[in-house]
Amino acid sequence: MEEDFDEMIMDMEETSAIDDVAKEEYSDPKAGQIVSFVKEKYSKAETSRRMDEERWVQAYRNYRGLYGPDVQFTSTEKSKIFVKVTKTKVLAAYGQIAEVLFGGQRFPISIDPTSLPEGVADTVNFEANPQLAEAKQKTNSKELQPGETYPQFLERLGGLQEKLEPVLDKLEEGTGSTPSSVQFHPAEVAAKKMEKKIHDQLEESHAKKHLRAAAFETALFGTGIMKGPFAVDKEYPNWDDEGNYSPVFKTIPQTTSVSLWNFYPDPDAATMEEAEYIIERHKMSRSQVRALKNRPYFRENAINNALNLGESYQKEWWEHIMEDDSEEYSVDRFEVLEFWGFVDTEILEQQEIDIPKELKDSEQVSVNAWVCNGQVLRLVMNPFTPAYIPYFASPFEMNPYSIFGVGIAENMDDTQTLMNGFMRMAVDNAALSGNLLIEIDETNLVPGQDLSVYPGKVFRRQGGAPGQAIFGTKFPNVSNENMQMFDKARVLSDESTGFPSFAHGQTGVQGVGRTASGISMLMSAANGSIRNVIKNIDDYLLAPLGKAFFSFNMQFNFTPEIKGDLEVKARGTESLMATEVRSQRLMQFMQVVSNPVLAPFARMDYIVREIAKSMDLDPDKVGNNLTEAAVQAEVLKKFREENPPPAPPQQPGGPQRAPAGAQVQDTQGSGGGTIGTGTAPTPGEQGFSANTGQTVQ
Repeated sequence: MEEDFDEMIMDMEETSAIDDVAKEEYSDPKAGQIVSFVKEKYSKAETSRRMDEERWVQAYRNYRGLYGPDVQFTSTEKSKIFVKVTKTKVLAAYGQIAEVLFGGQRFPISIDPTSLPEGVADTVNFEANPQLAEAKQKTNSKELQPGETYPQFLERLGGLQEKLEPVLDKLEEGTGSTPSSVQFHPAEVAAKKMEKKIHDQLEESHAKKHLRAAAFETALFGTGIMKGPFAVDKEYPNWDDEGNYSPVFKTIPQTTSVSLWNFYPDPDAATMEEAEYIIERHKMSRSQVRALKNRPYFRENAINNALNLGESYQKEWWEHIMEDDSEEYSVDRFEVLEFWGFVDTEILEQQEIDIPKELKDSEQVSVNAWVCNGQVLRLVMNPFTPAYIPYFASPFEMNPYSIFGVGIAENMDDTQTLMNGFMRMAVDNAALSGNLLIEIDETNLVPGQDLSVYPGKVFRRQGGAPGQAIFGTKFPNVSNENMQMFDKARVLSDESTGFPSFAHGQTGVQGVGRTASGISMLMSAANGSIRNVIKNIDDYLLAPLGKAFFSFNMQFNFTPEIKGDLEVKARGTESLMATEVRSQRLMQFMQVVSNPVLAPFARMDYIVREIAKSMDLDPDKVGNNLTEAAVQAEVLKKFREENPPPAPPQQPGGPQRAPAGAQVQDTQGSGGGTIGTGTAPTPGEQGFSANTGQTVQ
């Protein structure tokens, strides 16, 4: 039975949170050490990532088409053009990532049983043929594990016990030993229930939107960050019978994206697993800070004190660049630091926090602290068991010495500079060569005249040979050479990023790319780059996020139906195979295993589910559940018994038709015989594969 997430968390934290301060106190004597500790860690992380911030600022400028202060133009350079090739490639990479992750219309996370599941039966079966079942019952007993009782075996069926009630007396663990035995997979049932639950939670928290935001920063800056899950109260619109608005609040696990600019990790860590702490910097309005009072274990009086001290947010140096603002001033916002990480046990004891018995001997414990204006807004023990920091960072391109990766914009920084330079030269040369330069001999003209030139202009002469007072000079046009260099720089950008121009719509591809097969080869090569990116997102973001949701449900929202020895898998890389190709291959395999000889070796239920997925269909909606599959099998069996197919006509004096199956007509062994395809057996008959597309719910 589901329980309220907040209540369960609060029960865990009942004696593990710092007490609130008195209303009249503006300074909290208990908070001094915590505030100093968090500020020290924040200052260290801020200083260490300064070089990373400079990289991101340059990437942002290239994306926006802005020249930095280090770019100095000469007096002869008239054009200030900026060719936004970086923006084109960043958006192309982002589009490919989003298409791969969400091409199947489902969040790319799945739950599967482990190879050898523990605690829940992997496979159970019952005999569909009554005669075979009776014969088998006389010779075999129920297959139970050593020391296991039959009720314990039923418990390991998980959510299948009720659905298998009609055949419990015939049920045995393990795979069936006859062709007519029907098999089910309790471990897989638990996995699919957990998967559906997590997908429902992700949809309610709008996880796709947040993942897209993280994917964009991954492509642009090189790192995308997600956070969660956390229990939040979501408002659902509702109107009563009288038309009055009465919303319904439901507590759900929430996940969000975190901007790279507000993310301050442990500078001594190269991976998230090595990080001792993470600090998130929040820019909050007065109403947002006040709203924290409604969240569990935020200290109301401490929040009031922070509000009374006034807004304290100061812009960072990079914020002036991002907002095209060079003025130094404070804004009407509060700077709130959210700390997740390890704190010395001694500091917590001084705050009079009751540390759990199992952690009292530890030198450090994991906590969550919120700090603003010298006030500790919240200080609790890490509510997750086992404790982990709920942030997940995925690199675009791996940086083995830092959590922060390398993005598209940084990889093509040099080539973007080259393209800008050659394009400015081409534009300036085109403007120069497209106009005449006028040379005037003033000695041959009447003094004091306006020497500007325009159509119909009249110059007054005072002597000299005709035609020698005014000369026109034209400069050669070399812009073609500059554009050739521009094109070479663009090719270099393709190589440096791994995203060729033809992949995002550039025309004029030469060489092998002018043929259909050549384009296919080039696209396959381009997919290699995106495959590495998606693999990083799978390993460093999606898989840990899925495991966090799995642990969250097991800890705060546990139900027996989702219990099992399960593993979380990220499916982003699998989407690189086009759905059409995957569907075609599955259908080909379906034709192969339709042969009665091969059918017993294929799991038709799994094949049917995968075919539905490849067609962007929900397998749980288009496929039958356990009960429906069994009913339809029985109906089909009775129909065939009552309506047998008509026998083929016999030719007078001719040979009798052999039964369906192998038709050996060559009695001499000369190799001239033929083999018929036969007909597939029905449930209850010999040769039944027991895998007729039954879907387990």
